[in-house]
Amino acid sequence: MKELKQIIQAYEACKAENQAMALATVVKVDGSAYRRPGARMLVTQDGTLTGAISGGCLEGDALRKAQTVIFQGKSMLVTYDTTDEDDQKFGVGLGCNGIIHVLIEPIDLNDPKNPIELIKEALSDRQISLLLTVFSIPRSKSEQIGTVFLKKGNHEYGSAEKLPPQLWLRLKHEIQSFEGGQSQIQTFEDLEGISVFFELIKPATRVLLFGAGNDTIPVAKFAELLGFELILIDGRKNLATQSRFPQAKQIIQGPAEEVIDRIETDLNTVALLMTHNFEYEVVVLEKLLTCMIPYIGILGPKRKTEKLVQRLNSKGVEVSMENIYAPIGLEIGAETSEEIALSIFAEIKAVLNQKQPIFLRDKEGPIHEKGV
Repeated sequence: MKELKQIIQAYEACKAENQAMALATVVKVDGSAYRRPGARMLVTQDGTLTGAISGGCLEGDALRKAQTVIFQGKSMLVTYDTTDEDDQKFGVGLGCNGIIHVLIEPIDLNDPKNPIELIKEALSDRQISLLLTVFSIPRSKSEQIGTVFLKKGNHEYGSAEKLPPQLWLRLKHEIQSFEGGQSQIQTFEDLEGISVFFELIKPATRVLLFGAGNDTIPVAKFAELLGFELILIDGRKNLATQSRFPQAKQIIQGPAEEVIDRIETDLNTVALLMTHNFEYEVVVLEKLLTCMIPYIGILGPKRKTEKLVQRLNSKGVEVSMENIYAPIGLEIGAETSEEIALSIFAEIKAVLNQKQPIFLRDKEGPIHEKGV
């Protein structure tokens, strides 16, 4: 999400200067690779790069090909086979073991439905969007259809007319029946092997950070680093300030009974209770229990959470612990505020991605699951 926002910012700057550019997108990976489908890199006419499609191995070659795309005004599909023992052909030892397909598209600044404009629309609010990118590996030397269609809620955007009629008939059914669990790639062998990358674009993870003490400053910094949207909530006006928390998109000040009515949540929202104020968190937790959010983390020992639950139970409030993580964070031996912040966000990522934290050396099979 952070990368997409940076690409949009770079795009707007180039657009203001009328500078030509191209967008490189990883659309399919077979085997192991540093980046997965959906990774993007914007390349400008003067060679400026924003984003990344690998760990640095492919960018140089992709830059040269992107400048060719800019000059010719035609998209291309590039395949990097890092399973080849002679991986020095890219100028470095890649160290991966996969085949990476990268779509490079010229960006028409006069087209209000160009790929980056579609991405902008996807990120314009907190709805989940479905972005379709069409490519053909068997016809990789031909011009590619590219990123052409976006569905968000009941609205559709893009250039469906660029699609072959038979493919569009199939895609309309696929779009309507698509279940928004995760992005996926479908190949239509009977349509000359055309592949479609169905990419779910979710809003940035929203972090409701309750607490403006010194120990939450590293939490705010980590949230910004990860591209999360930070909302800071605290009753202490002298602490909950923009100067102390420049990373916060919004700061809500006031008593717990007042701030809870100003809180907005969705399925991409997490909450961190770090106020060190028991009474404040009783009120906040009662409100959060009515919200459909996947993660509520509570700082402090287990006994504190037990007392919170007991207090709410005494008020007739039933507390499910399914989405409550207390004590907050993964067990990594954290001591300092910065280390605790690291353990908190590691736990959040594991929960949101539905992963059981383990050492990767103990995982059987490849790091990434098959598919997208």
